[in-house]
Amino acid sequence: MDEPRLNIPEWTVSELAAALKRTVEDAYPYVRVRGEISGFRGPHSSGHAYFALKDEGARIDAVIWRAAYARMRIKPEEGLEVIATGRLTTYPGRSTYQLVIETLEPSGLGALMALVEQRKNKLAAEGLFDEARKQLLPYLPEVIGVVTSPHGAVIRDILHRLADRFPRRVLVWPVRVQGEGAAEEIAAAIRGFNALPAGGPAPRPDLIIVARGGGSIEDLWAFNEEIVARAAAESLIALISGVGHETDVTLIDFAADKRAPTPTAAAEMAVPVRAELIARVESLGGRAFACWRRSHDHRRSELRAAARALPSAEELLALPRQRLDGIAARLPRALIANARLHRADFSRCAARLDVALLGRRLTREGERVTALSARATRGISVLLHRHAANVERAGQLLEALSYQAVLRRGFALVRGPDARPLHSAAAVTSGLRLDIEFADGRVGATADGKVIPKRTRRDRSGGPDQGSLF
Repeated sequence: MDEPRLNIPEWTVSELAAALKRTVEDAYPYVRVRGEISGFRGPHSSGHAYFALKDEGARIDAVIWRAAYARMRIKPEEGLEVIATGRLTTYPGRSTYQLVIETLEPSGLGALMALVEQRKNKLAAEGLFDEARKQLLPYLPEVIGVVTSPHGAVIRDILHRLADRFPRRVLVWPVRVQGEGAAEEIAAAIRGFNALPAGGPAPRPDLIIVARGGGSIEDLWAFNEEIVARAAAESLIALISGVGHETDVTLIDFAADKRAPTPTAAAEMAVPVRAELIARVESLGGRAFACWRRSHDHRRSELRAAARALPSAEELLALPRQRLDGIAARLPRALIANARLHRADFSRCAARLDVALLGRRLTREGERVTALSARATRGISVLLHRHAANVERAGQLLEALSYQAVLRRGFALVRGPDARPLHSAAAVTSGLRLDIEFADGRVGATADGKVIPKRTRRDRSGGPDQGSLF
């Protein structure tokens, strides 16, 4: 048996783990690793992302810290082949080594296209690309909202094209169209336009154009993000996607209500050509006037034909006029005969009238009127006497209840400076001006402030020891 090597230095577990950690980190400070993402289930509650990179022969654990994960343009997805750049280190708690990833990029164009296709299938399965949910574009929008970079040639091309075709009011929501945070800004701009209230200080657009010039698939990657596609699909305002050139296709093109091959084509879709519209309106107006004129001429011809078939006014009025002349000739004779007939009837009625009977009747009515007049006079006299008696009784009652009657019995009414009656001795203070009213007049006085207490029944009985006689 070999002798134990007592000259070998002794390590603790922590010291050995720290030494291995320094060795690995010094030997591999930065590495680029190609592999397929495996075991990724989304970021941890802490914000860090844990997964593994693998190929056909090996597997290595990987971690992305929260700050680096937030900065990444391409997020890790299960099964995606990527090139990861980072530092190799160890995890002493499990005696494993892992790759701390700082940047992540797809492994070639095919990986990006596969990722786009995967997202497209996912969103299509949710119904975001269905034709049934797409809106019709307004024919002539009053306000057009444009989501693009304010510094590129795209916004100038859109404004110039709108000015040539049909000038409209344009609201520009400036965003970054590539790089970190571009997708979030584009989605926030689309939702921001939809959140504008109608009639507010900033007018709500009738149409939204999301535009960007051409570029590589990496340059256009912000428009392939799910957040942008979902914002475009949720927009309640009709949206035109004008991203890239004719051959560039992004996810927002499928979610938008209309896809334009270029930003300039998006402006052309937004408004008609004013000159063509004016010419069409003038053409339709001329056609409408010509149609009205033909209809008017046709009705005039029909009226003239109907007028020729009708008899003249002289023919229509000849017979009625003749009948009127005959009636007018017979009218004076008929009036005279009618007057004579009524006069004869009146004479016969007057002869039958008994003048004596009429006189007796008038006499009886006169006597009746005289009797009624006498009864009315007596009734009025009785009523007046009754009311006079009531007034006299009321006056006597008022006199009995009046305080002047109390004064006439020897009492007096004391008033203070404010002319209000004083009801108790406690209300009188020294020097207070008093007004004392008697039955026959008033006397002014000044109080000396001395209050004489009221004598009780025992005080008036003659002494404290005298009892009651009853």
